[in-house]
Amino acid sequence: MNMLAAFSGYSSSDIPACKTFYSDVLGLTCEDSMGGIGFKVNGHQVFIYPKDDHTPATFTVLNLVVPNIDVAIDELMAKNVTFLRYDNLPAEQDSRGVLRGKDAGMGPNIAWFEDPSGNILALVEE
Repeated sequence: MNMLAAFSGYSSSDIPACKTFYSDVLGLTCEDSMGGIGFKVNGHQVFIYPKDDHTPATFTVLNLVVPNIDVAIDELMAKNVTFLRYDNLPAEQDSRGVLRGKDAGMGPNIAWFEDPSGNILALVEE
């Protein structure tokens, strides 16, 4: 099979709210595309499309790799982003909502939050 490219996509119940969130809160350059929005992160294309009966996934749809998770959390909390807490993780999250995987030898530090449509996003420390 000869593939030319690949991109990720997921749905939203409110494209205008998502465009504002991804642009103003996350700082991404969003473009209108086929009734939805598209953006790129280091060459990776993501497309968010409208869906009237949207139901958010129960898993992370987008991981955003950051050099320092605490700095990224401070920036997002200043923009009123709330971080999610889970009871079923292999270790407890700290007071900021971070699973400190590096400290526990379980992978990267990670923290989860939602976009305006309830899609789960994560910050992952490089």
